[in-house]
Amino acid sequence: MRMFEMFKTDKYLDVSKTLAQFLFDGVDYPWEVLPSLENFIMQLGPMLSAEQFNKIGENIWIAKSAQIADSASITGPCIIDENAQIRHCAFIRGNAIIGKGAVVGNSCEVKNSLLFDEVEAPHFNYIGDSILGYKAHLGAGVITSNLKNDRGKIAIKFPLGEVDTGMRKMGAVVADGVQIGCNSVLNPGTVISRNTTIYPLNSIRGWVDENSIVKSAGNVADMIQ
Repeated sequence: MRMFEMFKTDKYLDVSKTLAQFLFDGVDYPWEVLPSLENFIMQLGPMLSAEQFNKIGENIWIAKSAQIADSASITGPCIIDENAQIRHCAFIRGNAIIGKGAVVGNSCEVKNSLLFDEVEAPHFNYIGDSILGYKAHLGAGVITSNLKNDRGKIAIKFPLGEVDTGMRKMGAVVADGVQIGCNSVLNPGTVISRNTTIYPLNSIRGWVDENSIVKSAGNVADMIQ
């Protein structure tokens, strides 16, 4: 798998835009950090500044500037960074890092995922075993599906073949600046490159090149700059 230079982390993510920057040290491909999220949060949480973060409940650290709805459900381990918004009935199931200024909105569910700074997932989204890059945006109802129907290991399909992740659960890697249209589904093992736009009501599988517009399944056009 080491031959696949196109999947190197720095081609998708500006790791300076997350509290979890050091989680990527020594990692070639972004999805490789997902199994380490829990331990990383458990190690980082106690080192966070008591002037900026409160420890609430068991292994939950929330920035004092974050806005948390009373109706939100948050299970640790979890870190919610400064100025993030966790809105009405959001459900954070653990092993999650929510970046600075990020939005987890109405009835959204987040599990074993890393949301970079200024990610927006504002309405009815499911984010499971996924990474959302800096300023990525999910339209209403976007789902990151993280488990195959046959429950087998997940491989990422790209034009020259497949990359075996070795994982049974993996949702999507959504790179910096990506826009996903309403009610789209990102199937297990989807990797969407930087500054790509996915139109609404798409089912996406595999790898999508940077600066693209996906208008419908199998219809990819260069983005107009």
